[in-house]
Amino acid sequence: MTAAPPGRPPVVDLATWQAARDELLVREKAHTHEGDAIAAARRRLPMVEFDGTVEVVGPEGPVPFLDLFQGRDELVVYQHMWYDGAPHQGQCEGCTTAAWHLRDAVYLNARGVSFAVLTTGRWDEVASFVEFMGYTQPWYSVRDVPAPVGGEMGHLTCFLRDGDRVFLTYSTTGRGNEPVNGSLSLLDMTPYGRGEAWEDKPEGWPEGHAPCWYWRTDAAGNATWGPTSRPVPQWTRPGATPVETLGRHGPHH
Repeated sequence: MTAAPPGRPPVVDLATWQAARDELLVREKAHTHEGDAIAAARRRLPMVEFDGTVEVVGPEGPVPFLDLFQGRDELVVYQHMWYDGAPHQGQCEGCTTAAWHLRDAVYLNARGVSFAVLTTGRWDEVASFVEFMGYTQPWYSVRDVPAPVGGEMGHLTCFLRDGDRVFLTYSTTGRGNEPVNGSLSLLDMTPYGRGEAWEDKPEGWPEGHAPCWYWRTDAAGNATWGPTSRPVPQWTRPGATPVETLGRHGPHH
């Protein structure tokens, strides 16, 4: 064993590391098995039936919610927050990141599950945003549509279809949305983690920042929530340039 760098875990040989890794693996497997048990309980939640003929607005105009299933039996939607009248850089950074991680639902579709993004924005604004972001998954405006299709945004929600009958089966928000954002799981495997202050770290490790600190950056990649920032995925888009204002006109709807 050699001396550990200041503030870091000890430096050891591979065999010693493997023994410690194997010990942690026991806990990881228990965590996985508990997740399996929770998923089993999730599949047994009671369902809520609602009117599948309620109309949402997409690129072809108003369509019944049933159309979002695309003939499949299951549907997952991400309910994307929206700022009315804001330019692209002023839209919700967390929702932009979540939707960016599910740009293509081809595997879900192959497994009999459809996917769509719902938002309360007016369709003309939404369509412009979708084009700018280059999204390929279906988007719909659910403005003035009641819950569980409309209403509060920022949720992952699952539905089941039985013929023309539609049922709400599951919904989650906050950190429950994290499975969509695979980057967070990868960061959790790295030495410094997410770089957020709430994380339990070795003494002397970087203290970290506020939660979600890197959802927005300036053109140089510096984390900032100021008027020169954009949601990080937007910097990959053609024509994305530094801006002077977020352009927000009030709270989320």
